[in-house]
Amino acid sequence: MTLRAYVITVSDRSASGEREDRGGPLAVALLGEAGIPCDGSEIVPDGADAVEQALRRALATPARLIVTTGGTGVGPRDRTPEGTERVVTRAIPGIAEELRRVGLADTPMSLLSRCVAGVVEPEGALIVNLPGSTRAVASGIPVIVSVARHVVDQAKGGDHS
Repeated sequence: MTLRAYVITVSDRSASGEREDRGGPLAVALLGEAGIPCDGSEIVPDGADAVEQALRRALATPARLIVTTGGTGVGPRDRTPEGTERVVTRAIPGIAEELRRVGLADTPMSLLSRCVAGVVEPEGALIVNLPGSTRAVASGIPVIVSVARHVVDQAKGGDHS
């Protein structure tokens, strides 16, 4: 079975058409290059409710890897982690820790990312939050790709091989 992805951009400005979304399309392209096709992508405004609803829509598709970009910082409307925590049933903090560590090569602001990663049961899906910058997406997708297939296989009851 081929792992399929779904990408959600979280940004008030991109959702309103005020700013072009560059992180979401980059994530879709990088996932495709890694052999993980996307079943869809969307742009939603900041806020925990919008994120939760978008994640639930993504879970209704065949995609079992859901990547969000944006809304992970400390701004007043940055609530992607809070919306994600409403959906994730088991956190995988090591993924978020590695995303922050890898991001430090680009910027010390990586330490401010409140990314969440975890699985959703019983769907057996992996959700990972990335910051919205294209640099964070470019450095983060390889981290996600390196473990995504294994995590999804494990979440669905696969062997530990």
